[in-house]
Amino acid sequence: MTALLEIRSVAVRFGGVMALSGVDLDVQKDSITGLIGPNGAGKTTLFNVICGIRQPTTGVVLLDNKEINGVPTQKRSAMGIGRTFQRLELFTTLSVFDNVLVAAELARVSNPHAVAREQIELLGLTDRTDTIAGELPTGSARLLEVARALAGRPRLLLLDEPASGLDDVETQQLGVLLQQLKSLGITVLLVEHDMSLIMKVCDQIHVLDLGNVIASGTPDQIQHNPSVIDAYLGAVR
Repeated sequence: MTALLEIRSVAVRFGGVMALSGVDLDVQKDSITGLIGPNGAGKTTLFNVICGIRQPTTGVVLLDNKEINGVPTQKRSAMGIGRTFQRLELFTTLSVFDNVLVAAELARVSNPHAVAREQIELLGLTDRTDTIAGELPTGSARLLEVARALAGRPRLLLLDEPASGLDDVETQQLGVLLQQLKSLGITVLLVEHDMSLIMKVCDQIHVLDLGNVIASGTPDQIQHNPSVIDAYLGAVR
């Protein structure tokens, strides 16, 4: 397999605190890759580095073997990086359709109205097209956030805790959606605390703890890694 995203010796310092310390990891094309670890491990900081919200103190980020350090966030989006956030970033007074349409227009895709309808259908939100976003239940709001990210036609989709607030049925549906995105050629990097979902859908998992990658491997390898069990899995089982 070929890496779409490569993180090489990335460190981020906040004053005297190292949020990330020499992180090295790859995300393979056409895969679902998990990024797990305890709160404060540096997962969201790494997402911010990948998206360009924060520049690394040291190290290099490569997309398709091209260094993107210093590339602005908007340009990274145009290069094919999409993202959702832990905290929903919706226009709560706009309809579902208009939320996705705005995202498509900001991404300057051709025929944004068609793209918006396509993503709404893909996410199973067609019956809520005219619903005001602020009136959506949590599960549908999470899906709308994903639809907005997909409206930019990303090659790499960063999902930050998309199962947060979902019930068991909605989480299962999310797992099906992730596999569908993979089949469409969208590479997914997934931060999530729902270990059942992570172990079911991911091809590869990287584990962060205190800003360091302590393990990388398949779901089976990660589940049986003593360091991962001690640092994280033992607390969430």
